Amino acid sequence: MSEPSPVPPEANRERLSAVILARDEEGTIGPLVESVRPHVDEVIVMDGHSSDRTAEIARAAGARVERDPGRGKGSAVRASLPLVSGEIVVFLDADGSHDPADIPRLVAPVRERSADLVVGSRFAGGSDELAVNIGQLVRTIGNISMNIAINKRFGVELTDTLNGFRAIRRDVVRSLPLRENRHTMEQEMVIQTIRLGYRVENVPAHEYVRRFGRSHINIWKEWPIFVWCLFRNLIQPRRRRPPSDAA
Repeated sequence: MSEPSPVPPEANRERLSAVILARDEEGTIGPLVESVRPHVDEVIVMDGHSSDRTAEIARAAGARVERDPGRGKGSAVRASLPLVSGEIVVFLDADGSHDPADIPRLVAPVRERSADLVVGSRFAGGSDELAVNIGQLVRTIGNISMNIAINKRFGVELTDTLNGFRAIRRDVVRSLPLRENRHTMEQEMVIQTIRLGYRVENVPAHEYVRRFGRSHINIWKEWPIFVWCLFRNLIQPRRRRPPSDAA
């Protein structure tokens, strides 16, 4: 990973909160928190009832640690929203697959108000896990298929809608009707952001191979859940934002 650069000191700069979703990631959480801190104003680790030293190591590295409801990644994201103080929230996974040095690039369109949600694109930035094995190949094909469905439904041109590395304006994410408890929250967030009239953009972000432990996603069991989530959200009618929400 590249060297982090410090958060700019401008007094009028919008605050950044980083939320790291973690469960049993003691091998990566410490260096990750330390790498994220120079880019943001606060780091919150949502601990998914870890059985190892994830929470202890995260605190020692300088993060605020909160225990999530234990129902999955989506519920952890929702539980984090009342806790963040920044006007912009950056979400990262704890497995080392996201490069904190990409945070300024991810946040820039949100700060410039050209986008409300920015998702790191592994298809533009490259990935070490796009087709390492059959499971990853299935994930890649599924991601592309879901991107196509979302693009066709809403007339957008997104290349990656499932990457957990993303930045979103706090008031926007709090306004979304999010209900998914699992990893399906990532596509739900994209769809609901577009559906409510907000802007979604991709920026290149490289995905690194997991540095510790195993993935918590069993693609063979969960792909029908992703498909159902996609269908259920796509059939909802678009809704115009109230005038007060306009950028």
